[in-house]
Amino acid sequence: MKISKVAATTARRLFGLCQSGGRLDETKLRTVISRLAEAKPRDYRAILAALHRLTRLEIERRKVTVESAVELDDATRGRVLAGLAKQYGADLVAVYQVNPALLGGLRIRVGNDVFDGSVKGRLDRLAAAF
Repeated sequence: MKISKVAATTARRLFGLCQSGGRLDETKLRTVISRLAEAKPRDYRAILAALHRLTRLEIERRKVTVESAVELDDATRGRVLAGLAKQYGADLVAVYQVNPALLGGLRIRVGNDVFDGSVKGRLDRLAAAF
């Protein structure tokens, strides 16, 4: 669906109204969506599609994927999440994965940011330097 500039601008404004303290407030978002569906203004489907996209991007921005070569204990998981919470905020959703191909270290992905401290990543960067 092609979204007009007016619909995209309206969606961004509405999405901004759903923010509380720099974070998405789900109750405000639900209220905005229900009122939008009731009122059905011009091009409301495009506005809903744009709101859906903005919400999906915000949720992805709060998702953390931690990859390690071995299973992490609870203390290490807590330290990693505490360090990320200082930088990105406390409402992160963490997913831990074991990837033996990393050989050692961690690869952390927060939204679009990737922190690669794995042995495999270092070896790949070294190989690319030659």
